[in-house]
Amino acid sequence: MSAEIDLNAPLPRGLVVGVATSATQVEGATEVEGRGASIWDEFAKTPGKIVGGDTPALACDHYNRWAEDVALLADLGVDAYRMSVSWPRVFATGAEHTPNSAGLDFYDRVVDRLLARGVQPWVTLYHWDLPAALQARGGWTSRETVSAFERFAEAVVGRLGDRVKRWCTINEPWCAAVLGHETGQHAPGLTDRAAALAAAHHLLLAHGRAVPIVRALSPGSQVGLAANPVIAYPASGSALDLAAAERFHAWFNRWFLDPIYGRGYPAQIVAEEVAAGRWPEGGPAWLQR
Repeated sequence: MSAEIDLNAPLPRGLVVGVATSATQVEGATEVEGRGASIWDEFAKTPGKIVGGDTPALACDHYNRWAEDVALLADLGVDAYRMSVSWPRVFATGAEHTPNSAGLDFYDRVVDRLLARGVQPWVTLYHWDLPAALQARGGWTSRETVSAFERFAEAVVGRLGDRVKRWCTINEPWCAAVLGHETGQHAPGLTDRAAALAAAHHLLLAHGRAVPIVRALSPGSQVGLAANPVIAYPASGSALDLAAAERFHAWFNRWFLDPIYGRGYPAQIVAEEVAAGRWPEGGPAWLQR
């Protein structure tokens, strides 16, 4: 029997009540003030990929209506707003060494207005909107993208880190790696298990490289990645069902959590990849570089 919930009870002390978006979901304005194309802009152009043929071009028009949106957040009475920064709005192709000042200016305005209205900005650096030009050079399967992400992190945290004190490096790396590179359900729409493995590794490496950047440029802030772990319940107590649940846990959860705690990749999944010929003795080349 489930316990009844007292809807009038006070919230627990220290609980932060917030709402969240990502840049691609809300901003629109995909071709203004120096913004480049993202992999989601390109993915949305592919027939049949997005219900109704929608694209990020308009979305919620947040880029033009941001002041109204901040007022709505304040009226809701939330403590925090988790937002993301559009990578191609700051670096159009990802290869530049000088950020787009108009893009950074936009986030400056949003952060300042949020703080003025009593809403704490929690900023995500990467919420899946890789610059399309980086994807053309290998995207997350390439170590070059990790270096580009470091420059992106330096630019964004260097501009906003004096006011933003809650940072997320990578949003749900499992989704970016697996749905984007193995099942093709997300941008960039690949269906290549080997690419998913490489992308997962580079996403985690990008997180590791960005953490000290955030700590250096935003002293006293908190930083982490937003994992999306799922509890695997075996269908029964049989050995087969228990093994299936453990295997799911190893790939969905531990593959993305164990490395950041220094435990390496789960041996069970590595053994499967070796048997499939996707993980040579000594590890793939991208693991060694």
